[in-house]
Amino acid sequence: MSDPQKYTVGWICAITTEFIAAQALFDEEDEGLEAAAHNDNNSYALGRIGKHNVVMAVLPKSEYGITPAATVARDMLRSFPNIRIGLMVGIGGGAPSAKHDVRLGDIVVSTRYGGQGGVFQYDHGKTIQEQPFEETGSLNQPPQLLLTALSSLEARHKRKGHQLNIDVEGALEQWPRLRKEYCRPPLDSDRLYRSDVVHPNSLEGCDKMCSNDPVHLVRRIERGEHEDNPAIHYGLIASANQLMKDAIVRDKLAAEKGVLCFEMEAAGLMNHFPCLVIRGICDYSDSHKTKEWQGFAAMMAAAYAKDLLRQIQPDKIKAEKPLGKVLDSIQEELNIMQSTADETKNAVMSIKSDHHRTSVERWLSPPDHLTNAKLARARRHRDTGIWLLDSPAFKEWKIGSRRHLWLYGLVGCGKTVLSTTILDNLLQTDTHTTLAFFFDFNDPKKQTLEGLLRSLVFQLYQSGGEAGTKLDQIFISHDNGGRAIDSSALSSYVKSVTQTDRKVTIVIDALDECTTRNELLDWMRDISLENTQLLVTGRPEVEFQREIPRLFHEKNCVLIDKSAVNLDIRSYVTARLEKDPDFESKNLSPDLQQKIQDKVGDGADGM
Repeated sequence: MSDPQKYTVGWICAITTEFIAAQALFDEEDEGLEAAAHNDNNSYALGRIGKHNVVMAVLPKSEYGITPAATVARDMLRSFPNIRIGLMVGIGGGAPSAKHDVRLGDIVVSTRYGGQGGVFQYDHGKTIQEQPFEETGSLNQPPQLLLTALSSLEARHKRKGHQLNIDVEGALEQWPRLRKEYCRPPLDSDRLYRSDVVHPNSLEGCDKMCSNDPVHLVRRIERGEHEDNPAIHYGLIASANQLMKDAIVRDKLAAEKGVLCFEMEAAGLMNHFPCLVIRGICDYSDSHKTKEWQGFAAMMAAAYAKDLLRQIQPDKIKAEKPLGKVLDSIQEELNIMQSTADETKNAVMSIKSDHHRTSVERWLSPPDHLTNAKLARARRHRDTGIWLLDSPAFKEWKIGSRRHLWLYGLVGCGKTVLSTTILDNLLQTDTHTTLAFFFDFNDPKKQTLEGLLRSLVFQLYQSGGEAGTKLDQIFISHDNGGRAIDSSALSSYVKSVTQTDRKVTIVIDALDECTTRNELLDWMRDISLENTQLLVTGRPEVEFQREIPRLFHEKNCVLIDKSAVNLDIRSYVTARLEKDPDFESKNLSPDLQQKIQDKVGDGADGM
């Protein structure tokens, strides 16, 4: 059995006709493989061509195109880890033009042309009316060793002509049963129809269905004595998942891109199995498909591949990196490039997003509620206000059995600090969106309904999702922030967002510090709160005592408990006496400390 480690040349065929022709060119055939890699479903032919050990594989029967070719190549590299160079050898459709006299039986070898690496994936692109085809993908070119050998072989053929016909004839003598299918057909069967002549929609061949009237054929001069026949062409091979059968498109790509040949597998290999693609021309990539020239075209392609391998010294191949390692290093570089590209893209998107967010914020000019919350947190003594969080009224409001809650009390009873305590408790829950606003006599922007709305709108915008999308649309409709937004539009936005399925919680502190109280009460009365939990605090001033019980119901209007506030104050005083360095240095007696606690704690009267 053969050792997979000794094979350095990988040769892939698309169809059985090509596989047979390739094996017919072996100088010596080897026994089967000792063992293939796990899950390798390929069938291999092993042998020697010149001084090289070659492994050949063919795509599964009746499977064509880019993906099956990539799968076969991937499995081959796993089972034969020492493969240094790759060949894709078989048949293709020619693209004759005034510049390139491509005929049946000719050979096209993939080489760089027009910025392409030899294989052009023509279904990876786009067409724009009356403009040239624009490709959107690119493919690797063959290994440098093969390109160097190509130059040498092309020069020799130019001087001396090729001997490929002799190699084909030798193979047919060795395998006479192949002669009928693989020998060269009569030259009069090589007919190139004009691009506008379309084969009828029939299974019958051109002999019966297409006229041989010279008017329908492209007139070509016979090749001369000093011209190779078949000829060898070097240039671009177009590859795609579908068979090219449109002569108009063929001519367009030949003119715009310099395409010489069309086929269906190479694009699946170049980025997974960097190889040289060699195609024998069996038809003209039009509707006049025929199989008559397939065998001979496959033989000619295989004969060229054999001649090419004879130009390469084995030590040159061994000096190359195995293709598997080459691809690994390429993939590693691509991963790094992709990671860098992703980071750059994300950074650019972040900058754009930050710029847009800044534009929206400048347009809204929302008061900053966070400064009030930060100041209240700094004033709050640890563990104070817990009594409120543990109260039945707050617990019922938090779970939704009470939708509204008004906490009221006299000035100085700690409503703002309690609001921050509530806010921090709510922010520990990820199941809903929490908004907050602090009316403030010290800041004119925080004294009106409009200030409240602008703050709530921007907080909803920052929560993202549908809320962000809706405000972006409003921003655009206002000339990208060029026109101001009024209170009515702000209110409508808040109402529309809070009517969505997600739960929204709003905490508003110090209603009594609002200078537009009637507007505020109208807004609270008008807004739909089906999915919204609303908690407000404030002094029990006349307007609020009259209207809020109607809006919220009496049971949801909760007077802040003086005794609970007194306990919080006593806790604060005790901590100061025990931990404040100024008091510690005085060495106050326990009796005196108790008198201070009683005097301050009991005398506060909830303030």
